[in-house]
Amino acid sequence: MATALVTGVTGQLGYYVADRLARRGDVVWGLVRQSTLGRGQMGASLPYRPITGDLLDEYSLASILEEVRPDRIFNFGAQSVVPASWAQPILTAQYTGLGVTRLLEAVRRAVPGCRILQAGSSELFAGSDRSPQDEDVPIRPLNPYAIAKAFAFHSMRAYRMHYGLFATNAIFYTNESLRRSPEFVFRKVTHGVAHIVAGKAKGMALGNLDAVRDWGYAPEYAALSIAMLDLEQADDFVVATGEGHTVRELVSHAFDLVGLDWKKYVAVDDTLVRRGEQVPSIGDSRKLGRAVGTTPKVKFDEILRTLLAHDLRSLGCDVPFESPDADEIVPSPLRRGP
Repeated sequence: MATALVTGVTGQLGYYVADRLARRGDVVWGLVRQSTLGRGQMGASLPYRPITGDLLDEYSLASILEEVRPDRIFNFGAQSVVPASWAQPILTAQYTGLGVTRLLEAVRRAVPGCRILQAGSSELFAGSDRSPQDEDVPIRPLNPYAIAKAFAFHSMRAYRMHYGLFATNAIFYTNESLRRSPEFVFRKVTHGVAHIVAGKAKGMALGNLDAVRDWGYAPEYAALSIAMLDLEQADDFVVATGEGHTVRELVSHAFDLVGLDWKKYVAVDDTLVRRGEQVPSIGDSRKLGRAVGTTPKVKFDEILRTLLAHDLRSLGCDVPFESPDADEIVPSPLRRGP
């Protein structure tokens, strides 16, 4: 029986990794800040055992590792909202960047044989001049969040090479699920369309409609996270579907599914437009496919239908299109290594 520690366990990827590990019989600890340890996290139905700590506190991290003695650590803890990183750049750097170094130092001192996966981001390549992006594309961050992720990425590689730690970087492209916050554009659209259909909203404001994103399914990316730490060697991997879609396509398709003309409901707000993006954000996961035997299979249309149907039903609306249940598109377990 393996023991895992998952940071960011209250977010979507962290939760799905914890759930998947628990289902295969591992002991799973979930790192939560004291301020977020509420009644909702103390229920018997959680797939993890909550343990309080903070990526800002190196002493709490060392104490936790000495107590838990994990075989694997999945680090999804971060300040992960790009606009918020401009409002709080120093806090973002502390959590998203230096928090990884604190964690690596704790691993090196307390459990040097532990395997650790760091959740990277496609934002690492936001200033890239080529698309799709793979592991060899130069890192060119354009915002404080991405800068912090770049610091974390290079820290993982340095500790892997210098200390021999099993430290894997997973460069996740945008991924969605029922646990995704409406702060992010995909869920903002599905929530907004459902509220318009229900008569609870008259429209929505969005940023750059021509921005291209590679949208995947978070439960599938969680399964691939586990597969990456089950490999014989640590490495750096892009995790993406390889398909790009514009925000305009997302909006148009979502409104089409409910029989509405999106142009009557969507306004562009220039304050929501990210500056400096040069090429489509699309990932190339062929290296991951060679390593674990598969690449992401759940694609844009299936994700949109699943999430929009859920949001409609949650407001008591009929669903006028076919859609799979969310549980039906969670992938079967991937092969388990050492």
